[in-house]
Amino acid sequence: MLDGLSTAGLSTGCQHGVPWYVAQLGGHLLASLADSQRSLSDGLADALERVAGMHPQCDLKNPGTPSATVAILRQRSDAFDHLVLADSPIVFEDATGYSMITDLRVDEILPELKTETERHETHTPEHRQALQALVTAQRQVRNTPEGYWVAAAGQDAAEHALTGTTALEGLRAAAVMSDGVSRLVTEYEMATWADAFASLRRGGPRELIERVREVEATDPTGRRWPRYKAGDDASVAFCQW
Repeated sequence: MLDGLSTAGLSTGCQHGVPWYVAQLGGHLLASLADSQRSLSDGLADALERVAGMHPQCDLKNPGTPSATVAILRQRSDAFDHLVLADSPIVFEDATGYSMITDLRVDEILPELKTETERHETHTPEHRQALQALVTAQRQVRNTPEGYWVAAAGQDAAEHALTGTTALEGLRAAAVMSDGVSRLVTEYEMATWADAFASLRRGGPRELIERVREVEATDPTGRRWPRYKAGDDASVAFCQW
């Protein structure tokens, strides 16, 4: 799961743009991880290097260079390997309930600017101005020890991803999703993980995403749930066995 970071209308120093970057990173990640013995972090580092090599004419040192969250779930014979970089979570279901793996370091920085952004309704000039100020400040600490880490132009981010292994025994299902979907549970609190997994089993990702959009439509300007935009990108990969 790759989720490109919003530019908020600011320059990236790249002539290609975020969608191009995400597409290239996804392809190179699949190629880098074709060797099942390779660690996920090594595969990510290799993919980051290869994508950077595809557009050296762009300003890859620009703090707003195209970037993305990364969430990878890889099945082995008796376990799942995971890698999470930024806030696209992986959620496991077992007999005891649900567990989420996510990286929320971005939420720990710049609280004053976040509060200012959330103070304004979406689709207003004031909200846009506050969001651009927040994104500009976030870019200054992006991929630094003082800030948070995402996939961008440098390999170092791969070393800072959350990685681990979960035994297959006892697991019933897993979902890898963008935060535009997980917020139905984590931020809007309009569903539980049990509800979300029931939707996935009943109608697949489409049903769960439609539920997110239905909820957001009841609050189009972000009064009830302050957020950066009315509706964020929403994607889900659902795995059951």
